[in-house]
Amino acid sequence: MRPLLFPDDQQFWFETLRSLGHTAYGGADIGEVVSTAEAITAGDYDGWHDRWLATADRVATVADKAAAAGHRVSARDAHLRASNYYRSAEFFLHGRPDDPRIPHAYDRSVACFHAAAGLFTPAIEPVEIPYEGTTLPGYFYHGRGSGTGERRATILMCNGFDGTVEEMHVFGAAAAAERGYHVLSFDGPGQPGPRHRQGLGFRPDWEHVVGPVIDYALTRVDVDPMHIALLGVSMGGELMPRAAAFEPRVNALIALDGVYDLGDFVTAEITAEITAEITAEKAAEKAAEVPGGRADLDPRLRAASDPDLDGVIAGLMADNPTVRWMMEQGMWACNAPTPRAFCAGFLDYHLRDGTAEEIACPTLVCSAEEDLFFSGQPERLFEHLTCKKTLLAFTNAEGAAAHCQSGAQRLAFARIYDWLDEVFGRR
Repeated sequence: MRPLLFPDDQQFWFETLRSLGHTAYGGADIGEVVSTAEAITAGDYDGWHDRWLATADRVATVADKAAAAGHRVSARDAHLRASNYYRSAEFFLHGRPDDPRIPHAYDRSVACFHAAAGLFTPAIEPVEIPYEGTTLPGYFYHGRGSGTGERRATILMCNGFDGTVEEMHVFGAAAAAERGYHVLSFDGPGQPGPRHRQGLGFRPDWEHVVGPVIDYALTRVDVDPMHIALLGVSMGGELMPRAAAFEPRVNALIALDGVYDLGDFVTAEITAEITAEITAEKAAEKAAEVPGGRADLDPRLRAASDPDLDGVIAGLMADNPTVRWMMEQGMWACNAPTPRAFCAGFLDYHLRDGTAEEIACPTLVCSAEEDLFFSGQPERLFEHLTCKKTLLAFTNAEGAAAHCQSGAQRLAFARIYDWLDEVFGRR
């Protein structure tokens, strides 16, 4: 899809499209997104924050006034949009973890979502899921038309590298609930809730995250233990399949989009950026600095010290805003002290070595024709699956080619949940 805003900045355009897509389930309004984005200069992280914060504050004020006047639906809708706009405001700030703007916008996003959650019918229930001596934040959605305590098929879902559990409302939860599914959404370690509240970074063995989530789900009388599905968005398309490979209580899996090896993603990004910058005249002088393929990069990334590679990565961050953001976000989310340490950690996030082959439940792998981040990864995951499997490709011609089908949520979730209906024998 040709960028409608920020034509020379893929990063800012994708994040704008992400919010535009959330209009499908009430997480944004088109005019609010466009008017905010038009006032932002490409690449200006501070300006991005300031404009989105101003819009969020304005919409939150509208929500508060509507609530005070007893207009429940208007208050709910405005709180929901404000929550998403606050999420967007702090999105690019994690390169300075001590920036006070980060917790302010995050806390406001959560507070606005909680205010909206209580105004839905039935109300969305905030939950705390026991996890290794602490808790993970989540929300339980009662499927449309369900009675109190009615046992139903339930979808456990999480976001990815940079998204919140609150965002999952518009990234799958609302769409599932309106089809009658119960939903338990959650933030795991490294995702915003546990990272902000407890300082917990990502871990590759996501089965040790999903296991406690399933344990909690099964304490509820309204969860059908024979019909539990997992859904992971973006990086969650690697995390949830990893969990399913080791968790026999999972009855269906949705990877939106599928990811096979995040280590390949990181190393390919480094080598591609370096190769693109080297001209024939500079090739000889650069040869000593340029990493080879994955086999060369892995030990160098994991090494106790590699100043040359540190310099290469620093140069890429200076030259490429997307690489800079990825490294800064990764350091924050993984509690990594350096960009190279973050990259080294990501080498462990994969479904290689027979892991994908261990997945036993029916699995849906989604792919996007113009994925900005994980092009080719869904197909690799699909090839390694030995379970009953379906590959669902979304295209530019239907307006669904972006990463995780951002901008085409209604189209995407119709196909995704129709597939799950068939797997679970629902109509």
